[in-house]
Amino acid sequence: MRETMTDIGRREVLQSGAALLTAAAMAPEAAQAQGAKGGKYEFLVKDMVYQPNSGGKERLARLYQPAGTGPFPAILQVHGGAWTNKDRTDGQNTALDLAAAGIVVVSIDFRNSGEAPYPASLQDINYGIRWLKAHASEFGSSADRVGAYGTSSGGHQILLAAIRPDDQRYTVLPLKEAPDMDAKLAFVVSGWGVLFPLVRYNLAKAANRPDLTINHDTFFGSEATQIEATPALAIERGEKVYLPPALVFQGTKDEWTTPELAQRFADDYRKAGGTMELEIYEGAHHTFVNEHPFDPNSIKAVKATIAFAKKYGAGRQTQAENKG
Repeated sequence: MRETMTDIGRREVLQSGAALLTAAAMAPEAAQAQGAKGGKYEFLVKDMVYQPNSGGKERLARLYQPAGTGPFPAILQVHGGAWTNKDRTDGQNTALDLAAAGIVVVSIDFRNSGEAPYPASLQDINYGIRWLKAHASEFGSSADRVGAYGTSSGGHQILLAAIRPDDQRYTVLPLKEAPDMDAKLAFVVSGWGVLFPLVRYNLAKAANRPDLTINHDTFFGSEATQIEATPALAIERGEKVYLPPALVFQGTKDEWTTPELAQRFADDYRKAGGTMELEIYEGAHHTFVNEHPFDPNSIKAVKATIAFAKKYGAGRQTQAENKG
């Protein structure tokens, strides 16, 4: 099957996806994208409970499942929202693109800082990774094909979850059906992630943006915690970390993280023994893929994400055969 997607085909996927998501909301048991043409997969969308009790309530996930038996790469999608808002519907245009390309996507709700500060969201994300790995075979994937994708504050959090899969602060929620499942990812993708939260905090203060600084204060509680929860600084401190293959992308005009900071993180990651691809898109701003999905930079970023997921989400045996 040829799995490249023309711009016209991609537009059709997103347009059909809008109706699809409406149908999923009205009939949560399932909805199906129509017309798998030009190498694109048909896929199902449905909401489900993935966590029965987080902070005293159920947490939902939205599944985007390609038709067929697979095996498919799988992605846990972690939304942005400055650590304080948004939900599993954030970034749904990208989820539709990924599903149409033959990638399982599970977009999760988790505790935002209004419910509980750090590390509560990391506990939910860590649980979500383990849950997806335990249930991957039900969606045409497998545990060794599970990666993750996050954007903005979600891009920060998924990188933190990826490098600290065994952190005892993050692993406190038991997964009853698979108590021994770990949270190690096959790959991780961060789009316009807030890579250095304290830098963003100081930029927001300088710009007189109390609406943003209060988000940091509510989530982290202190500047010291912002430093502790910075992935690059964890590596620079010599913390024992797990380094799955990583793709980090952002624009040159991102308001909250500079290309130089992204390069610093990439250098740290590589020096520590990890594999990282860094993509910097000229002229792109923060949230560019979500706000302008048909912009050339957005199309490039989504294609890079698809290629990365298929390369590192192919499963250990397939990757070994390709190397051989």
